[in-house]
Amino acid sequence: MLTLNTPRELYRRAAALLEKIPYSALVLVARVATFSVFFRSGLQKLSDWNATLMLFENEYHVPILPPHLAAYMAASMELGLSTLVLLGLFTRLSALGLLGMVAVIQLFVYPQAWPDHIQWLGFMIFVIARGPGVVSLDALLGRLGRRQPMAMAMA
Repeated sequence: MLTLNTPRELYRRAAALLEKIPYSALVLVARVATFSVFFRSGLQKLSDWNATLMLFENEYHVPILPPHLAAYMAASMELGLSTLVLLGLFTRLSALGLLGMVAVIQLFVYPQAWPDHIQWLGFMIFVIARGPGVVSLDALLGRLGRRQPMAMAMA
């Protein structure tokens, strides 16, 4: 008779259940987290654009880029790339773009903010390394692309 009351057996069963969670479900959470962080930041920039421009002129010193251009680029990337990550379209490239932006922020703007930045890396690295999963437009387009040559060959 199997008993579940030993801590070791409870742990083993729980681990077995957790290992059955599909990658696509896990990466969907990572995609939503990426979207949430960056989209909200982009909306914040848009909510008071004059304040955003002042921040880029006075506090966010990005090398090479003029402050106004950097502000437009940051807001566009946060809103656009995060939406693409959520939809799962050009997902790896979009997440990589956001990660590049985080690297610039880490190196030149807020080097002391690494605890936040490493968390963002923590959920974006799955998206970049393994892709968006089957619940994505990338996966849908991939399936459609594989069918197209077969349909043409049959014609």
